[in-house]
Amino acid sequence: MYRWNSIHCPIAQSVPPAFPTQPPGDAGEGAVLAERQAQRTEPPRLFQVLMLNDDFTPMEFVVMVLQEYFRHDLDSATLIMLKIHHEGRGVCGVFSKDVAATKVELVSQAARRAGHPLQCIMEPA
Repeated sequence: MYRWNSIHCPIAQSVPPAFPTQPPGDAGEGAVLAERQAQRTEPPRLFQVLMLNDDFTPMEFVVMVLQEYFRHDLDSATLIMLKIHHEGRGVCGVFSKDVAATKVELVSQAARRAGHPLQCIMEPA
């Protein structure tokens, strides 16, 4: 079996190593290391997505939206829908600000496409 290696390949002999151990021209003297500053990061602020009751949107549509956009199973979606129906609003989920805003927009678009006045809002959790 014939082996192809750097002896038979002049290009491989002239290629510098991929990760040099020292920067060129630096013998390790006078090198300055960057110090890591202590940073305190806070977790992102959470927002709850709320669905508001109206007299026109069918309960089945609300359950479907809760299942499709908020990943609730049929039982939990039905419980949330009943809470929305009886109390006027219900929490669909708690998310970071960007995710909550996206879900509000997706639900609003789905309701408009279906011809329903369903409203979805977000507020700090």
